[in-house]
Amino acid sequence: MASDITRLGVDVKWQDLTLGCTIVGRGTSESFNTGEWRTDTPLFILEKCKQCLLCAPACPDSAIPVANGKRGEFDLDHCKGCGICEKACPFDAIKMLKGER
Repeated sequence: MASDITRLGVDVKWQDLTLGCTIVGRGTSESFNTGEWRTDTPLFILEKCKQCLLCAPACPDSAIPVANGKRGEFDLDHCKGCGICEKACPFDAIKMLKGER
């Protein structure tokens, strides 16, 4: 059980539980659609975007895909609506829609 993320939530004996402060798996955010509890939604305004890509590394959920040097639409399955990307964008190409999912 120590590093088998596929067994999370399965009934196990206490002796087999992962020790505290242990990272169970890495790069697992793609396995969990955390965007469903988002309260604010980012809006990408293509006309204002200069493709500087400052928003992509600022996103803590990697919800801004980049391909061939250009950013794409938001991955709303994983975006939690934190608004960090909006603050990182110097061209106002991202606007957070408050209270929209």
